[in-house]
Amino acid sequence: MGGAVATTVLEGDRQFGVAVRLAPNFRDSISEIGKIKVAYPTASGANAYIPLSELATISLDTGASFIYRERANRYIPIKFSVRGRDLGSTVAEAQALIAKHVKLPVGYRILWSWEFEDLQRANARLAVIIPITFLLIMVLLYALFNSLRDSLLSIAGIPFAVAGGILALYFSGQPFSVSAAIGFISLLGVAVMDGILNITYYRELRTRGTAVAEAVFRGAEQRMRPLLMTGLSAGVGLLPAALSHGIGSQVQRPLATVVGGGMTIGPLMLLIVAPALRMLFRAKA
Repeated sequence: MGGAVATTVLEGDRQFGVAVRLAPNFRDSISEIGKIKVAYPTASGANAYIPLSELATISLDTGASFIYRERANRYIPIKFSVRGRDLGSTVAEAQALIAKHVKLPVGYRILWSWEFEDLQRANARLAVIIPITFLLIMVLLYALFNSLRDSLLSIAGIPFAVAGGILALYFSGQPFSVSAAIGFISLLGVAVMDGILNITYYRELRTRGTAVAEAVFRGAEQRMRPLLMTGLSAGVGLLPAALSHGIGSQVQRPLATVVGGGMTIGPLMLLIVAPALRMLFRAKA
C-alpha cells in the first residue's frame, strides 16, 4: 500500500529510489483493498487467488505512523518548549499535574529527558564540584595564612557576593540555571581574592607594629580603590552580555548577571562588614 523501494536510479551524482506501489484504483477505499487477490498454492501445484477480505478484517484506524525504539523499548516522544520561566519548575509542575490526572496503563512509564535530563546531570555534578571547590579554597587559604581565623575572615565576602548575584537574578527576572551556577562558582574565587588582599595588607601593618584599630582602618582605606575598580569594571564590562537578547543569550545572560551583580555589591559590603568582623575577632591579636 505504501510502496517499497525496488531499485535505485543514478543520475549524475544523485540517487533516486524507485518505489513500487499498487495502482490507485486498488487502494482508494477499504472495499477496493478487500478485492486485492492473494495467491495460494493448490493441491495440484498451481496458484489460486482469493480476495484479501476473505483472509482479514480490514478497517481504518488511527495510530502512530512511525514506531520509535530506544534500548529495545518502544517510546512516543512528546516535546514542548519553555518560555518565560525556568525549566526545572516547569517540569516539576508538569510532573505533579500528570501524577494527579493521568493514569498510565500497565507497562507504560514516563521519562523526562533531553534538556531536563541534562539539567539534572549538571546539578548532580555541581553538587559535588561546589563543596570540593570550597574545600580547596579553605586548604589554600590555610596554607597561605597558617591561621584558621584569618582563613575564615578571608571568605567573609562570599555571602555578600552570592547575595549580590541572587539579587541581580531576582531583579532581572531570570531563573536559576546551570550557567548561573557557574557564575556563582566564579564569584567564590573573586570574593576570596578580595578577602586575601584585605587580610594580607592588614597582617603587614600589624607586623610593622600598627595598632589593631588603625590597621583595620588603613587596610580598608588602602584597599578600597582596587576593590571598587575591580568590581565596577567587571559590572560595566558584563552589562552588555547581561542585557543581551540575541541568539545564545539564554546561556550568557545568567552568568553575566550573576558575576556582574556579585562583583558590584560584594566589594562594597566587604569594605563595610569585613573591618567590623576583623575588629571583633582580632581585637586581641
